[in-house]
Amino acid sequence: MSPRQATALRDYEARAYIGGAFEEPTGTWIPVLDKSTGIQFGRYTDSSAEQVDRAVRAARIAQPHWAATSAMERSELLRAFASQLANRHDELIELIIRETGGTTEKAEEELGQSINQLLNSATQVTENAGAILPPYKEGKISLSRAVPLGVIGLIVPWNYPMSLAMRALAPGLAYGNAVVLKPAELTPIAGGQILAEAAQAAGFPAGIFAVVPGDGPTTGRTLSEHPDLDLIHFTGSFEVGHQIANFAAKSFRAVATELGGDNAFVVLDDADLDQAASAAVWSALWYQGQTCISAGRHIVMRSVADAFTDAVVARVERMTVGNPLTDRVDLGPIISETQLDRFHGGLVRPSIDAGAKVATGGTHDGLFYRPTVLTAVTPEMPVFTEEIFGPVMPITVVDTEAEALELVNRHRTLMNSVFTADSMRGLAFAEKVKGNEVHVNDAYARHGGEGQLDGFTHRQWIGIQTTPTSYPTWAESQH
Repeated sequence: MSPRQATALRDYEARAYIGGAFEEPTGTWIPVLDKSTGIQFGRYTDSSAEQVDRAVRAARIAQPHWAATSAMERSELLRAFASQLANRHDELIELIIRETGGTTEKAEEELGQSINQLLNSATQVTENAGAILPPYKEGKISLSRAVPLGVIGLIVPWNYPMSLAMRALAPGLAYGNAVVLKPAELTPIAGGQILAEAAQAAGFPAGIFAVVPGDGPTTGRTLSEHPDLDLIHFTGSFEVGHQIANFAAKSFRAVATELGGDNAFVVLDDADLDQAASAAVWSALWYQGQTCISAGRHIVMRSVADAFTDAVVARVERMTVGNPLTDRVDLGPIISETQLDRFHGGLVRPSIDAGAKVATGGTHDGLFYRPTVLTAVTPEMPVFTEEIFGPVMPITVVDTEAEALELVNRHRTLMNSVFTADSMRGLAFAEKVKGNEVHVNDAYARHGGEGQLDGFTHRQWIGIQTTPTSYPTWAESQH
């Protein structure tokens, strides 16, 4: 990776965007920091409960007219939205690096995914609006049409603030919904302000898209519990998602969540160890391990454990850590002191105290954490039982394939991998895994699934009688 030439960014201010206009702050400014240098380059304020309420009410008023616009008109606005982001490419790459602490490659991936999701949704909305169903009686036409849900509340995390927002924002808008977005406190600019600026510049009608930056307890909770939402869409921790889901159940509110998981990476005794080690390092350490699909538990059969560990350690020790904006590095800083303390103090240290061995790493300079490989990890240790969300690779040795499978299924997962020279063996293993996604001899996440029609609409059935018909009287029908 080539280092970038850092430039003087504008002094960003993340403001509430309601009814098509940016609002003056209602509270004190809170700094947004460059995660590598700790230097402030932006600020935001917590949106009040009153602002959240106004954003939802404005969305409720504007949404029916938006749903009534043609699919082509909505498609063109989504394309304009994408163009606004593409036209600011260099600025946004630098912004994402500063705000998230990711590398240039991570920033390019995030911006590219965001633009592609807008373009994909712009295409999808013109391709399918429902279906013609088989008639259930003579002279009847049966139709099924996709109807927008209404107003969507969207809460996104800090790790991929722009692209994770866009997974719901793009298809949500495409299919005629209004969206009220709360970005994460650590990334309110790339995850909120920039999106509002781009939507406004693209010409979206006032009220259709709102941004309410702020904290979780006030802004986030007010939004997630607002009675006028038709769907709350949340990506983040299991604990917060559980709270949102519980409230949604009590109020009969639709909810869509993607929560964390302690994903497993399995190496069977016939695996190509060079391939497995390469994939393991990538899937565990990409963006400092701060993704919901990072490989957390590395479960390796005993006969290949030493060779696999040596291959992993050799790769990890060649990796560099530093400021991704100015240095040629593989890993940037951890997102915050809180996150560093959570996984290093709360998971790594207790596991070492319980007997885990540091094969490499385990140290940090401020937020710059050396990628770490732990061996002799048992299933009872915190680095095995908890989602790490940091650049740590715990390796657990097993004697049998059955034991490996049991350990995979012991915890909640999003994405798992199994490596073996026998593809059919891998398939058989994958079929027994309880998680929703399993890769054989790979570690790659699917993209674009949330751009589908069914996630952001509901189905309405319409029956049309095309030929005259008569119905018997009630008395006649009894004989």
